[in-house]
Amino acid sequence: MPIPTGVAGPVPDGQDPDEYDRRRRRVLWSMPTGLFVVGSRSGTTANLMTANLVMQVATNPKLVAVAVETGSVTAGLIRQSGRFAVSILARADRSIVRRFVKPARDIEFGPDGTITAIQGELVIEVGDGLPALPSAVGWLACEVRHTVETEIAPGEVGSHALFIGEVVNAGELAAGDGGGPPDAAVEVLRMEDTRMNYGG
Repeated sequence: MPIPTGVAGPVPDGQDPDEYDRRRRRVLWSMPTGLFVVGSRSGTTANLMTANLVMQVATNPKLVAVAVETGSVTAGLIRQSGRFAVSILARADRSIVRRFVKPARDIEFGPDGTITAIQGELVIEVGDGLPALPSAVGWLACEVRHTVETEIAPGEVGSHALFIGEVVNAGELAAGDGGGPPDAAVEVLRMEDTRMNYGG
């Protein structure tokens, strides 16, 4: 049975492609996943992007993988700079992620050239100039160690590039006293806390 346009293969023999695609998406969406904001920068161009395809993939070295749409602004900036930041948000901050589902057009700089806001949301610079959200529970600054370009078939680019970065700096920002670790009771934002089914 031919696979209809818009349905990614493979489709098992004897399965209706559309019905199988809906079932497969439901199962994949049921996998627990966080919802993060990925910061990227190359020179004076910067972006914050909502992403759910983010996870730690090794403990020694400490590696974090982010999957980003191949042609996105963020993918281009990560390729150019070889680094990215991840802001980990509290559940209470779910409305923030909506600001970063499209490429940033409004970037504000301070007198010293540091980025102070993106899309009207205050930011701080971490890991040598990467944007992160000061309202985050914590942040990671990563340097890319491996890039995996996915493909559908030889010579046919897949939807996402996988950037695997080593954590070179980390911080906790949402501490109650401004210096200690965040409250252990703070729950981090997860995909099911929103009406979104994908970010990245």
